[in-house]
Amino acid sequence: MPRTKVNRISIDNILAAAENLKGVAIRTPLMPNLHLSERYNAKIQLKREDLQVVRSYKIRGAYNMIQSLNDEQLKNGVACASAGNHAQGVALACSLKKIKGTIFMPSPTPSQKVNQVKMFGKKYIDVVLTGDTFDDAFHEAIAFCEKGDVAFIPPFDDERIIEGQATVGKEILEDSTESVDYLILPIGGGGLASGLASYFKVLSPSTKIIGVEPEGAPAMKNSIEKGELVTLDNIDKFVDGAAVKRVGDITFDICKDLLDEVITVPEGLVCGEILRLYNEQAIVVEPAGALSITALNVLKDKIKGKNVTCVVSGSNNDITRTMEIKERSLLYEGLKHYFIVNFPQRAGALREFLTEVLGKNDDITHFEYSKKNSRERGPALIGIELQNRLDLKPLMSRMEVKRFKYEYINDQPQLFHYLI
Repeated sequence: MPRTKVNRISIDNILAAAENLKGVAIRTPLMPNLHLSERYNAKIQLKREDLQVVRSYKIRGAYNMIQSLNDEQLKNGVACASAGNHAQGVALACSLKKIKGTIFMPSPTPSQKVNQVKMFGKKYIDVVLTGDTFDDAFHEAIAFCEKGDVAFIPPFDDERIIEGQATVGKEILEDSTESVDYLILPIGGGGLASGLASYFKVLSPSTKIIGVEPEGAPAMKNSIEKGELVTLDNIDKFVDGAAVKRVGDITFDICKDLLDEVITVPEGLVCGEILRLYNEQAIVVEPAGALSITALNVLKDKIKGKNVTCVVSGSNNDITRTMEIKERSLLYEGLKHYFIVNFPQRAGALREFLTEVLGKNDDITHFEYSKKNSRERGPALIGIELQNRLDLKPLMSRMEVKRFKYEYINDQPQLFHYLI
């Protein structure tokens, strides 16, 4: 029978989940971070769920729910829909429990993620690639479960999932040597936030709990502000572990009552934090895993002198995304700019652009040009990386002085995404 919805998950159930997870999920470290503490003049600790056995906290909820099912419910196995971390958590749970699992993933899912799921699930799981989106895979999974009487394991909207993920909070409080003034955590569907908020509000009620969403997918923030569940029409899927159109019914009920604040951070700022963590501290995080640390920049005035814990939720980052991450970071910082420049079709025009228009510290990173013999001018698509964002206006001024006609396309989303 489905459980009755509640506004707070019980502490006893969270403690029971912790027992279920012994020998399954590792107790991830709570690590003081000197770099971040100095940058923000606060005591910053990182709860490193990126070091979890499946490189995210998702195993906690998936295993706890599967463990709660009886033999009759498990006789036909389990299934889930996911393009990432939840799929890996369910796959490992199936392998550990030696039960049949079917994982539905969208057809465009990168092979790296598919292979990870297969690695964790071994012979106990089948991966079904179907449809173009998560919604397509989700509907296929539901139909599969209804037809075959298979138990469906949702990614966040179930109390047993929430209870398992709440064990992250139990470990934080047990391992903290001082009171936690601020707890900052990512929000996707809301399972992690619901679980930690339920635990902290009972055992550490003075802690301010801040949820963080990507700016392009503020499903929880919009829902709380409106006072009812909101389904977003369009989202930026870049922060794929936290970009959802709609949060859960149960998670919304809990988060609207227990979170002190929900904020959003720009995807470009997240990209910069991913690069900084890797370059300065050799910490590899996925975009969702960087949300809580990125939020420190938004909350810097509030957290001065405070004890702050950030949940680093995962590290399943595909290396092929590195160039996109760098590009988004540069665009956000105002250091990467694209122009369509109409070059006079005469000898020396490009040389003049390079020597008299381009600044000494400016770097051309993209150049596409096709000469048209029958025309006086030929358009070139040029990407320029600056050392300082203030160098943009002087660059444009020099183009105008030298009579290079141009169109700036960073601020034209449709044209930008079509060309770049």
